[in-house]
Order: sequence, then C-alpha cells, then structure tokens
Amino acid sequence: MQCSWKTVILLALVSMPIQYTAMKIFMDLFVHKSQIPNLMNFGLGKDVKSFDRICDDYLYCNCSFSRKTHILILATTRSGSTFVGQLFNQYPDVFYLFEPLYHVQMTFIPHLSPSRYAVEHRVMLGASRDLLRSLYNCDLYFLENYIKPRPARHTTDKLFRRGASKALCSMPVCDAFSPSYGNIEEGDCVRKCASLNLTLATESCRERRHMAIKTVRIPEVNDLKALIEDPRLNLKVIQLVRDPRGILFSRIETFRDTYRLWRIWRDTGRKPYNLDLTQLTTVCDDFLNSVSTGLSRPPWLRGRYMLLSMVLKSDCILELLGSNKTFPSFFFCYSTSRDSAANAVNWTLKLSHDIVDYTQTVCQQFLDKLSYKAVNSPEKLKNIAVSVRTKPSYLFFFFVIKTIMHTDIYSFI
Repeated sequence: MQCSWKTVILLALVSMPIQYTAMKIFMDLFVHKSQIPNLMNFGLGKDVKSFDRICDDYLYCNCSFSRKTHILILATTRSGSTFVGQLFNQYPDVFYLFEPLYHVQMTFIPHLSPSRYAVEHRVMLGASRDLLRSLYNCDLYFLENYIKPRPARHTTDKLFRRGASKALCSMPVCDAFSPSYGNIEEGDCVRKCASLNLTLATESCRERRHMAIKTVRIPEVNDLKALIEDPRLNLKVIQLVRDPRGILFSRIETFRDTYRLWRIWRDTGRKPYNLDLTQLTTVCDDFLNSVSTGLSRPPWLRGRYMLLSMVLKSDCILELLGSNKTFPSFFFCYSTSRDSAANAVNWTLKLSHDIVDYTQTVCQQFLDKLSYKAVNSPEKLKNIAVSVRTKPSYLFFFFVIKTIMHTDIYSFI
C-alpha cells in the first residue's frame, strides 16, 4: 500500500523541526568547546552537563581542545557520506570540503590499480595525509600541487565538486549570492561563481571555527593515526558503515562499467568465472579492520572516534540489524526526498539470493561484528522484499553503535 500525498506532506512537516534539532545536536556533540548535550534528556527541557563535568565523570573523555575542532568523515563509496557531509556543510561555522583527496588519487592512481598493496597506494596514502594536515591548517595552496592544470595566480575552475561546499559558494569566496540567499544548488554555484580564488578560500577557512572534510579515499582509521595523534589538529573521525549487501547493490547500479560482471551475474543468474572478488573483499576487510580498531579503543583514538550506520527505516531492517546489545534505542532521524535513500534496502528487491549469500559468506566476519543478520534462504529474502514493497518509509535513521565503555554512548569513544 502506497503512502498518500497527505501522509508524505505530514511527514515532511513533522520532520522539519526534527532535522533542525538533530543537526544542532550533531554540531553541539562534535565541535562545541564548552558543552555536550545529554541526549537522553533530549526534548525534555533539562539543562545539559558541562563538558568539564563530563570529563570528571568519564575517565577516557578527551578534554584537550585547540582553537578549532576538525572532523573527518571516513567512509567508502555508496555508504551515505555525501548525506552526512551535507549536515556539516549547512552549519555556518564549519568550512566543509567535499573529497579533496580526489586530486591526490588522480595524480598517483588515475586508473585504480587492482592491487591494494601496490606502491602507488602507499605513496597516495602518505600524500593524502600531508594534504589533510595542510587543509586542516587552512593552507589551501597545498592543493595546487595536485590540481591539473596547475592554478595560475592561485585561481582555478578545476577543484573537484567545488559547488558541494557552501563555504566556497558564498562570501568572501563568491559574491554571486547574497547572505540571505537560501540553499545554493551545486550547479548554480558552478555557473554563477567566478573561478575559485584559493587566497579567498583560505581567508574563509581561517574565519570559521571548525572544518569538516569527507573522504572515501582513506581505507582505514589506522591510516590516520599520525594525524589523530597530532595535538595541533584536534582531529575527530566519524566512520560511516553500511551493510555490504547494500553497498554492492548500489555500486552495481552506479558504477555500471566497473561492476559489469556483477551485473551479468545479477541479470543472468550465472556467476562469471573472472569475477573481481576484490571489489567486495576490500570493502569488508577495510570495514572489519577499521571498526575493530575503533571499538578496541586504543589510547591514541580514545575520545576521537565515532561509528555511525545509516539505514532506511523499515520493520525488516530492524530485524536484520539484530541484537540490541549492539544498537541503542535512540536514533537521530532525518527526512529525505532523495531517490537514493531507497538503496539502503533495495538490495533485498533486486539481488538474487545467490549473490546475497555469496556476499554474506565473503563478509561474514564484518556482518557478525556489527550483528547484521544473514538471509539464509530465497524464501526469507522474498519475504523481506515483500515487506519493503508494502511498507515504504521516508525517514533515515542514524544508528550510533553502542559499545561497553566509560563514556556516553553518543559521544566520541
């Protein structure tokens, strides 16, 4: 049964204050210097605890702040990082950059190598860390080493997805839109703003209290150890995870040439003999290694790591998520009209059980780590797909993964 237009409008109206409040909580939680809200009292009108009091209560809370708080959204492709990045992008005190490491990749590995351990990947990781360090210090000139053609007089129109950053589409970087202008569409920014002046962009970065960068080009949180340990950066990492079955489906749909053999398997029911297994194993191995490191809470990561899983609300997904020992009962929720939102569960509709079962076998350790349930039969997959078709939903849920720790489950661990 489809939702009526009245239901859709009602959901949209109800979700607006939820979006605002949840975004406010996000920013208070991640970057405010003096206070962190007590989310268990959310909406009850109670005073929040001071950050100092929280530090007294919890042994491993990190109380050392630099002038800025820096956020790195660590993800893999098709895991919701663009959506989460836009939450930070809307906050006026945050300077946000969308995938600046794209330029590093295009310099060292323009065509991705099939080997994860090739020399090029190690070199790229080192260059990526250097660039991130410079960007967090508002040295945007360092980007000129990787932008092709090299900017002349610190000006370029080749910055990847410049329009995805609100800071780069507004004063002082761009004067095409008044301060009262509403949401600036990415295409409008590209068309109406002049070439990007990196000097003005640097000034804008320095004027803002915080900086957020999203990337899908760092495999694991372990690769960021040197940056996280640098006290001058005050870096905090938000790692997004997603059910690998959903990631695989989304990549098959989005990267049609790269995942051509997977599409053949999906469409014909016959598994190609030369299927590139690394397209799946790399994702799950990186997830498992990174999440295991984060949840083990090594001293260098304590207070600087948060693990988030974003899925679409539906009864079958709650069933798939499994044990409440892993997932708490409190969620951040946001409405969305993006068609891609449905990708969170579309794998149950459009992947055969053979592909689902294969994915579960390859990624079993990661699925077990986060208590995702396996779909053990074609009948079970069919039942879930029917549930998805008959119970549409328009709300995203962020699951903050709970672990046994001394800190609040909604703060960085």
